[in-house]
Amino acid sequence: MAKKSSVKVRLVPESKPNSSFFYYVKKPSAGDKAKIKLKAKKYNPATRKHEIFIEKKLPPHSK
Repeated sequence: MAKKSSVKVRLVPESKPNSSFFYYVKKPSAGDKAKIKLKAKKYNPATRKHEIFIEKKLPPHSK
């Protein structure tokens, strides 16, 4: 079976990481870009502004 070319990461607001709002995005799993922490400017409906969102580790899932 082939390896995945991307992984799913969670983006949370930089100013308030414990916020209830976040984005899920795909990030490459190999290469130079995989080592860099992802940052993106996205809309936050909680504050009704565009803010910087940073990558955070996914929470453990329950089965």
